[in-house]
Amino acid sequence: MRTAIGIDIGGTHLRAARISTTGVVEAEAREASSSDPDAVITRLIALVDLVDAPGVAAIGIGVPGRVDTAANRVLSGGYVDLSGRDVAEAITARTGRKVVLDNDASMALTAEAAIGAGKGAGNLVLLTIGTGIGGGIMMDGKVLRGRATAGQLGHVVVDPEGPQCLCGGRGCVETLSSGTALGGHIAHYGFPTGTRAEHLIGRAQAGDATARAVLSDWARPLQRAVDTLVATLDPDRVILGGGLGREAAEALSLLPKGETWYECPVVAATLGDAAGVIGAGLAALRTRPRGNRIVMVNGVPASGKSTVAALISAMKRWPLLALDTIKNPFLAEIGTVDRPFNRVLGRASYRAIFDVMGSAPAGSTFVVDAWFGFQPKELLLELIKKGGVTEIVEIWCSASPELIARRYRDRSGERLPGHPGAEYAEELAILAARAEPMSLGPVLRVDTSRPTETGTILGFVDLHLS
Repeated sequence: MRTAIGIDIGGTHLRAARISTTGVVEAEAREASSSDPDAVITRLIALVDLVDAPGVAAIGIGVPGRVDTAANRVLSGGYVDLSGRDVAEAITARTGRKVVLDNDASMALTAEAAIGAGKGAGNLVLLTIGTGIGGGIMMDGKVLRGRATAGQLGHVVVDPEGPQCLCGGRGCVETLSSGTALGGHIAHYGFPTGTRAEHLIGRAQAGDATARAVLSDWARPLQRAVDTLVATLDPDRVILGGGLGREAAEALSLLPKGETWYECPVVAATLGDAAGVIGAGLAALRTRPRGNRIVMVNGVPASGKSTVAALISAMKRWPLLALDTIKNPFLAEIGTVDRPFNRVLGRASYRAIFDVMGSAPAGSTFVVDAWFGFQPKELLLELIKKGGVTEIVEIWCSASPELIARRYRDRSGERLPGHPGAEYAEELAILAARAEPMSLGPVLRVDTSRPTETGTILGFVDLHLS
């Protein structure tokens, strides 16, 4: 099974793990971090060697700082500043693996969305609460990047007259609600250095007014930032991660509740410090050559493939190209045609599907609903090349020949003139008994006489086209 190596760069530790397509950590290693970028790159290469294995497809690296993911380039950093270094090229040259760079919070968001606190939601905001505050935004299942570096949520301004921030602005939420800021609040109220957030939460819940005041000063600016993000983005939920994510969520829950239009659940992240490496590994697995991809939903007429194709298209939001969708408008305009001409129209529509793919942006994914066996396999191979297709998965839809024949007869009155009539049902039953998938990629066989197993179908697609 394909795996990838995920790397999370921190100020204290560098962590690497081999990650499966389902986000399972199969092996991991860590090393001390450094402020020397060359030392960091050398240590990352050594970590890759420790967790590498056959089947590793790529390496993903979560970098603290601003990253231009499209250019695979670090723009700025903090304690570990890799800007000005060709990080991806250096590690690829030594490991032979493709390297994908992204901001560390975006990597954590990818993991939480896939298997953590954001699972099942397509619109998410993540704030990572640690020494500083990082962030990431996901809309419709994709990380939002803007021109390059959208998601620097620690620099949402919550107090224009507030403290100077390293970014050059004033009153960024990072200056008031980060772990560093919490230390300042603790000192201001006279608690000993090293007092931990969970200790304050326990005391506040027991009625300690001073502990509650510390937490209130720490959490109120964060609440303003959350309110602004919710009003702007209307996400399904806001996730608080990082080393203090759970404590920040609890501190927010202690604040008085006000009336607002902009309600949204705020939840603690669930993956802990593994989120960064898991997300980096999943992000690396999702990189692919810039060719097109297709989900071939294949089967003889009346095999149930149209229902399955529509399901995949709706759930994955990939365009659906169906043979009949292209052919039927021509039948409607031309009127009654004989069966040989219907086959000519079918072949032309078949070609049109791949012409559409070929004109789409490279990297597009399509769901194709067709009985691929009605033309020679050699023609399909020619069209796949013409459509720029580099990845294929196939869903083979079938049922008993008798059921397929009955379905066809029952629906024959609904089909446009030019399609074979009810008399074709017996011929179709013979065809259904011997038809087989095209097998140009991984194949999932679906018995459409049984209830649709949506999870199995989508899981198969995600496994092979993740």
